[in-house]
Amino acid sequence: MSQSASHYFVPQPSHWPIFGSVALLLMANGTVMWMNHIAAGPWMLAGGFFVLLTMLFGWFTNVIRESEGGSYGKNVDVSFRWAMSWFIFSEVMFFAAFFGALFYIRVLSVPDLAEGLSGEFLYPDFSSAWPSAGPGFKEKFSPMGAWGLPAINTALLLTSGVTLTWAHHALIKNNRLHLNIGLALTILLGFIFLFLQVEEYAHAYSDYNLKLTTGGYGSTFFLLTGFHGFHVTLGAIMLCVILARCLKGHFTPEHHFGFEGVAWYWHFVDVVWLLLFVLVYWL
Repeated sequence: MSQSASHYFVPQPSHWPIFGSVALLLMANGTVMWMNHIAAGPWMLAGGFFVLLTMLFGWFTNVIRESEGGSYGKNVDVSFRWAMSWFIFSEVMFFAAFFGALFYIRVLSVPDLAEGLSGEFLYPDFSSAWPSAGPGFKEKFSPMGAWGLPAINTALLLTSGVTLTWAHHALIKNNRLHLNIGLALTILLGFIFLFLQVEEYAHAYSDYNLKLTTGGYGSTFFLLTGFHGFHVTLGAIMLCVILARCLKGHFTPEHHFGFEGVAWYWHFVDVVWLLLFVLVYWL
């Protein structure tokens, strides 16, 4: 693997983008058909996912082969870093929209409905206390507290950030044993986090009567924590791929952006969870 090439590597035209377009078309049509109770909908959606996975496996196999073959020089590495930076920025904006929805409901909408003119005439018995499902919601529910499973999950994710940083430093020092152990521990902690989140959701539905349909509080709670769990799942899958590559001897102390890109993503997921823990569970 060499990064001495001064040229900018341009690959041959690829057929994989066509596979991606077909996958998205199948998934969109399958979803719409499923929503309209057409029998072929679920099968078309599953076919779309299969084509998408085929594209991801094939395309990333080509990228890995090119990287390990020494085709990528410093200029390509800089492009990868900019691309990953902009991708994470788009994810920041994605979560910013959901945190903005939580802010609007909690700080503006609920107090206005309880204390403004609409509350005085339309909802005289409605309180502005948070958490709240909103006016007119009659079912009793209990909010999810910060201490317990959420606090344990916070400790797990923070620890996973430490083990991943340990693995990164081991890679820089070319200590392959510590690299593989650190990555394996990070993946294990990530999957334990996901398992406990499933447990938390089960308790929310069965013990707290807290559901996605529980008005403003329920919808924002499950929207934020659910999408975060989805991102943890993606991050754990990416870390599994990186671990498999490390076990095959990929990456060197000088050339390992594939590792770094996934590490950036995982640390971003950690930061989002800290915000979730404070703004959704604690305050």
